[in-house]
Amino acid sequence: MVDFQRARAHMVESQLRAGGVTNAPILACMRSIPREDFVDPGRRELAYADDIQWLGNGRFMAAPATLAKLIKLAEITSDDTVLDIGAASGYSTAVIAGLAASVTGLEQDAALAATAATNLATLGLANARIVAGDIDQVGLARFDAIIVEGALDSVPDAFLAALNEGGRLVALIRNGAVSVAHVFVKSGRGVTARAEFNAFLPPLVQRPNEEFTF
Repeated sequence: MVDFQRARAHMVESQLRAGGVTNAPILACMRSIPREDFVDPGRRELAYADDIQWLGNGRFMAAPATLAKLIKLAEITSDDTVLDIGAASGYSTAVIAGLAASVTGLEQDAALAATAATNLATLGLANARIVAGDIDQVGLARFDAIIVEGALDSVPDAFLAALNEGGRLVALIRNGAVSVAHVFVKSGRGVTARAEFNAFLPPLVQRPNEEFTF
């Protein structure tokens, strides 16, 4: 029987801290959220592995350290409204809820979005919600930070349009076999971008005939 509380603490020390994430609020959130409740039921004992968790239909949860590094890059404050694109079963949205004023998780798979909403409700996270569908479903809402959980070839204009001025968008941009985490910052003069580190996530939207097997 896995001691999940001990597994969470080990994840924080051996994956997050070891990977360079030392931000105390992020570590505290990821130490408290029960990741085992968000994975496929048959993989609960592997919930804290340093790996992607596949959820079916091409959807997935990022490896813990990758998620933590992307969240760190977004520089979320307690006053921020956040959009979590590719929320999957809601784990990332739950983590972000502990850092932000409010967070909207956007998940394209309607069944998985329903699961995510149930998971967040079970945890009693009043400042978090799940929306099923694509970016059009958030309407005219604007956000201080957007995190994209899935690799992109480029950032869609609609994603950048959803940022407030001064807002940050964090995404992995694919360059051949390598993906690089970028931060895009919106200002009155346009959008600036900077590259930060190499990482891996499957694509946000899987292309036809594109398969990832692990």
